[in-house]
Amino acid sequence: MLLVYGSGNQRMTLVVPFDGSELAEAALVRATEFGTVFEEDVLAVSVIRKGNAEYAREHGWIGPNEEFDLETVVTSLHEQMTDLCPSSDFRHTVVDRYAPAGSVAKAIRKMAKREDASMVFIGSENAGHLVTSISSVGGSIASDDAYDVVIVRHRNPSKIAQLRNTSPHRQSKSDFYLPE
Repeated sequence: MLLVYGSGNQRMTLVVPFDGSELAEAALVRATEFGTVFEEDVLAVSVIRKGNAEYAREHGWIGPNEEFDLETVVTSLHEQMTDLCPSSDFRHTVVDRYAPAGSVAKAIRKMAKREDASMVFIGSENAGHLVTSISSVGGSIASDDAYDVVIVRHRNPSKIAQLRNTSPHRQSKSDFYLPE
């Protein structure tokens, strides 16, 4: 697929698997920053295990004494997403109560393809260790070659921008000579 910037005809979608964790939040913020710069849409995608109250509690989607309620879970995730990045879109999909990580990843990949994602931003501490096998959802999503993958491993922004802005070597170097 060839994307031509400035044509006004095609827009890329930046997809973020969003479970509300700190790294998913960081990935959403980074995707939104990219989306702003490149004028692209950002889509947060949540996969919910139907009726799995324990999983929902572990992720902070419902309180410790609340019963599982799909509407409550979706609302909680949507509010968290819009608090961080109000310009982003949100979709959710539901899988079986005890769906393995592979099913969750498959649901995210399917959504990314349906939305014609050009990039997927994964917040994961271990998704970047692609040389070895990994069991996280991130690794399975990262293995799909239908889109580029950005792996966000840290909650805080990269220190590269800070270093670049404070470096005493910011002066452009004009001493460039071609060999004779």
